[in-house]
Amino acid sequence: VQLVESGGGLVQPGGSLELSCAASGFPFSNYDMSWYRQTPGKERKLVAWITTSSSDTFYTDSVKGRFTISRDNAKSTMYLQMNSLKPEDTAEYYCNRRNFWYDWGQGTQVTVSS
Repeated sequence: VQLVESGGGLVQPGGSLELSCAASGFPFSNYDMSWYRQTPGKERKLVAWITTSSSDTFYTDSVKGRFTISRDNAKSTMYLQMNSLKPEDTAEYYCNRRNFWYDWGQGTQVTVSS
């Protein structure tokens, strides 16, 4: 299993970023997928998840209306469009199969600061 997150960076409050998660080593289209984030000293927390066919999604309350999760099964890639970013969105962002807590990628850092 390999999960490669990308697309992070430094952005001003109110700005946007799109994260990507390239997956390999498992049948991507067979798994619900999730985005998580973690800040130093804190536990990794769920941000959003998406079902195999994209028919259903979930967002944690703090990102509802600002973030959009999507996936392209043909490319084995998941995305997280993040708009109206806030300083409290600053974190390392990770992707994984939903309810899997191993085989993590390296993450991608998102920093929201003026």
